Amino acid sequence: MHAIRLHEFGPPDNLRYEAIEDPVPGEGQVRIAVEAAGVHLIDTSIRSGRSGGPFALPSLPMTPGREVAGTVDGRRVVAHLGMASGGYAELALAPSAALHEIPEGLASDVAVAAIGTGRTAVGILEVAELTSDDVVLVTAAAGGLGGLFLQAARHAGAFSIGAAGGEHKVAQLDADLAVDYSRPGWTEGLRDRRVTVVLDGVGGELGRAALETLSPGGRIVLFGFASGKPTEITTGDLYRLGIRADAAVGPRMLNRPGGLRELETAALAAAAAGRLVPRVGRTYPLPEAAEAHRALESRKTTGKVVLVP
Repeated sequence: MHAIRLHEFGPPDNLRYEAIEDPVPGEGQVRIAVEAAGVHLIDTSIRSGRSGGPFALPSLPMTPGREVAGTVDGRRVVAHLGMASGGYAELALAPSAALHEIPEGLASDVAVAAIGTGRTAVGILEVAELTSDDVVLVTAAAGGLGGLFLQAARHAGAFSIGAAGGEHKVAQLDADLAVDYSRPGWTEGLRDRRVTVVLDGVGGELGRAALETLSPGGRIVLFGFASGKPTEITTGDLYRLGIRADAAVGPRMLNRPGGLRELETAALAAAAAGRLVPRVGRTYPLPEAAEAHRALESRKTTGKVVLVP
């Protein structure tokens, strides 16, 4: 089979399309004929050697890829493989217990987005508890998670404000109000909207600016820092602004009752029902994994990025 291999941490060009031996399932494993493999921002961090998130960096050489959809003995299945577990390939191994049947009518690329991005969104939304009384500001609203949050706000009856970088991305936002955070003073007037919830996965200066738009009694839900720096919040900020801060990912999500599998099941059901349908921004042929990483890191993508063998 062919797979993307990483022999040395570094730039995207270190991702090599190579012929390797077919993987052999061990006890409790199945082999998936991959139809779609998800590409995640953390894949780019692992590839560069910067971070494996809360986990140690993998040993090299390795095949990246956390999420795949495909077939096992004719059954359409989708699975989350773990942090760096061989998804960028024509064939991938997965624990039998990790498999989900793909709901009828759901495309493989949408299913692979639901099993990863979708499950994360469902977990974050559990913490956010959006209602029709909320005014919700979503940073990086053109991304895979951001698009799902805008959908959730609409279904909850909340007023949604989507923030994205650049006119092209802003024009694609399905929000009640869309703003371009690359423009100076982009938060001007947002406090007048009486923002009650900020969903922030960017951090840094952008996350801080979004936090300052919250009205008293509002809450910021943190789920990452794509900028490289977390949003800075002090206890003084909580008192001064009269707000609440919640971290929705990490131990809180990993140790939740029902576990991650329950979130995966809920995300697939929501996608099949049309309530939370992940947007697939672009698919790349498997040999072009390096180009997919470059596009993701340069923030040129909208929605989920997917590789197709």
